[in-house]
Amino acid sequence: MAQNPPQTSVPPGNGAAQPRPASRPQQQYSQADLNRIVMEYLNKKGFHKTEAMFRLESSNSPTPAVPAVSTATTPMAGPTEILRPRDGMLPRPDADRPREYIQSLQPPRQIREDEERAKIENDPEVYYRAYSTLRSWVYSSLDLYKPELFRVLYPLFVHCYLELVSKGFVAQAKTFFDKFLSDHLALHGVEISQLAGISLPGHIRENKLAQAYRSKEYRISVSKTSMYLLLHFLLENEAVGGSVLIGIINQYLKPVISTRTERVVREGEADPNEGLTGFVANTTEIDKFNEQSVLLGKLPLEPEIEKEVQAELKVKDENTEPVNGKTLVEEFEELNAPDKDSPSADSIPLPMKDASDIKRMILAVEDSRLKVKLGAIQASAPSVCMYTFHNTNANLTSLEFNSDSNLVAGGFQDSYVKLWSLDGRPLRALSKKDPHNNSDSRKLVGHSGPVYGMSFSPDNRYLISASEDKTARLWSLDTYSALVSYKGHNQPIWDVKFSPMGHYFATASHDQTARLWATDHIYPLRIFAGHINDVDCVDFHPNSNYVFTGLSDKTCRMWDVQTGNAVRIFMGHTGPVNCLAVSPDGRWLASAGEDSVVNVWDVGSGRKLKSMRGHGKSSIYSLAFSKDGSVLVSGGADNTVRVWDVKRNTQDAGPLPEAFSGDASRDGMGGGADGAKKPTEKANRKEIIATPDHMTAYFTKKIPVYKVHFSRRNLCLAGGALNP
Repeated sequence: MAQNPPQTSVPPGNGAAQPRPASRPQQQYSQADLNRIVMEYLNKKGFHKTEAMFRLESSNSPTPAVPAVSTATTPMAGPTEILRPRDGMLPRPDADRPREYIQSLQPPRQIREDEERAKIENDPEVYYRAYSTLRSWVYSSLDLYKPELFRVLYPLFVHCYLELVSKGFVAQAKTFFDKFLSDHLALHGVEISQLAGISLPGHIRENKLAQAYRSKEYRISVSKTSMYLLLHFLLENEAVGGSVLIGIINQYLKPVISTRTERVVREGEADPNEGLTGFVANTTEIDKFNEQSVLLGKLPLEPEIEKEVQAELKVKDENTEPVNGKTLVEEFEELNAPDKDSPSADSIPLPMKDASDIKRMILAVEDSRLKVKLGAIQASAPSVCMYTFHNTNANLTSLEFNSDSNLVAGGFQDSYVKLWSLDGRPLRALSKKDPHNNSDSRKLVGHSGPVYGMSFSPDNRYLISASEDKTARLWSLDTYSALVSYKGHNQPIWDVKFSPMGHYFATASHDQTARLWATDHIYPLRIFAGHINDVDCVDFHPNSNYVFTGLSDKTCRMWDVQTGNAVRIFMGHTGPVNCLAVSPDGRWLASAGEDSVVNVWDVGSGRKLKSMRGHGKSSIYSLAFSKDGSVLVSGGADNTVRVWDVKRNTQDAGPLPEAFSGDASRDGMGGGADGAKKPTEKANRKEIIATPDHMTAYFTKKIPVYKVHFSRRNLCLAGGALNP
């Protein structure tokens, strides 16, 4: 058998050409080794963001199996030859030792991670910085994801606090706890009070709630998109402590990915599946929060004023006959009967009342005696007077009626307010030389942005307006000029409301705050902070001791004017809240918004009494209670004014009313402000299934209803702009 002659190796450098080897030695690397080498290279070069993204991508892709080296003979090839370097070819000293080679370049990865972890554990500021950064990001997130992301903050807040305490950073833990606890008092007040007493590492072992947080997983219902956004943000901010929060999420949280349908059903309500396994859901926390004592009775009159009004009414009774078997004095005593839970007369500082205030009280008593009784035995539908505004060019943004029902104000995109007289009388100014004294309308110019909200003072002498220019302006209806500009909000103001007692007013803004003002101060007296989204609407309780706010985060809140603290939270809407109305007796709150549902709440307990449906899928813009509180009227984008029996299906319900016929059927297809409907026109309407407490609907001619209002005699006024 012939043998190949042996090859002679030529020493390098002798000028002879070195023969090319048949093949270079190849080293088999696993995919994990390659990934590790790349990540360690990126880390060494300082490409931390690229390393984090590569780490995330590599963890999502399956690792291919490493082919095994085999010496078995196959039909297509002989035995696999283990290639060796040729003579004269010096192999790389690290060819067979990739791990040792990498380790020779830099410390092992595990060692570096341990060093970094130890460094983080010894730096208490990392927890504060990481949580504060995440909190700021959540508050600036899109409204679509903010409610879900906000719920993740609470368990992270608890675990950051417990981590600081367990590591002995007691002072830093106390600072962290006091800084951020106000964000979670409404939903988790009971738990926070239990955790507040923890100040030493030994307290964690003795506190059952703290032990539960350390030993059980905290369930969070969240969408896949929100979870990806959260993790991506934490990875991007790993250098400022994002890795700490990722570790907490990995160890203590159990995200439950929910579908969009489940979220829509659950939005605005506490999810019973969220929280620690085996512990009470957040609904109990809300109930505990809503147990705070409140005084919902009427604000009593000062004894001197009460005696003076009674004296004036007695004089009138001597010259007039009783109406419906009641004298004016009896009507006044009924209206001002003392309640058990009434606040004190001096709970809210008010200016001294003058003769005009007494005259207004007497007029209110006379109107109360003459008002239409809508709910004596069973609720009945009111009469509705609809005002249509033409040629607005889609610039009308808001409407408001005064308490005398003889004046209406409109706010426009063109930065002005316009007043119209409803009784045909000209709007005369005090100055006889005013050129507009014979006109039945007035234009008030002063804002530099669209006017989104307005409110008349109870004595109808002033108008307050709110605008995109971040200011509220007080206008005199005697001179039709601006008196004061109130500045303080950092973003546009969406709504403004005068107190029923006058002197005070409240504003709601895009800066996530509501503020209480007095007309004689240019700065806010109270800032109601703690909302996590826009404050869209605001209203006062009849006794002026409380302010209600409606939010884009689908909740309503009740604030104590004296302390500036929230005392009630109402959760149950599935869309932003556009409007609020408080019953005349102060016991019930009605709210409505983008979810097309009117919710009725018991203010005393904070619980929802019922939900009323009938507006289809259209937004609701305005709500108003009748003067006896038995009927609620709503107006919305479906071009209707709808009437609701508030007390039906509640403990105050009377006998069931007889079925309305013709224009007031329960399916929502009622008569309208434009007269009787033709059969074909009625057939073309989409049928709306209404709840049983829906009494009737008044349809308009393509006119969204911006505002509904009850006069003192229970006549309902409504207004809107024609959209051709």
